[in-house]
Amino acid sequence: MDLKSAIRTIPDYPKPGIMFRDVTTLIGDARAFRIAVDLMVHPWAGTKIDRVAGTEARGFILGGAVAHQLSVGFTPVRKKGKLPHRTLIEEYELEYGVDSIEIHVDAINEGDRVLLVDDLIATGGTAEASIKLLQRAGATVVGAAFVIDLPDLGGAKRIEALGVPVSSLVEFDGE
Repeated sequence: MDLKSAIRTIPDYPKPGIMFRDVTTLIGDARAFRIAVDLMVHPWAGTKIDRVAGTEARGFILGGAVAHQLSVGFTPVRKKGKLPHRTLIEEYELEYGVDSIEIHVDAINEGDRVLLVDDLIATGGTAEASIKLLQRAGATVVGAAFVIDLPDLGGAKRIEALGVPVSSLVEFDGE
């Protein structure tokens, strides 16, 4: 199955010139979803992984499925103010300001080997912040897995420069 064809492209969203890659169509197709999850797990076969972390919101869906396949727990990486217990927070820069993400203080055990999962890597800002947050919590981030890479924006290289291997299933040119 061609996973690229299962991903909807929406032109000029959220602003003119952007081609938004929408994985909800892939997730909504049972066969494509199953294949994507299996392929996301495959590069990490044989790697000791204690936990999967997924970035809000599509990373929850994909990360939960990957965690299930790996028979490990799942940690949600959420936007600030969404978690009910004490949290660790990581701020990061956006093109128009600053945002932050957080995890519960007890979401990671010291020494946990964590795989980060999300739907897409673009500039890598959110992924980098997630990795730094997980590392501050005591984790070793063994890898980062994405359905989509936008290589022209350099996010995968940014994450690899942190010493974290990156896998993705499909690439799209441009933004």
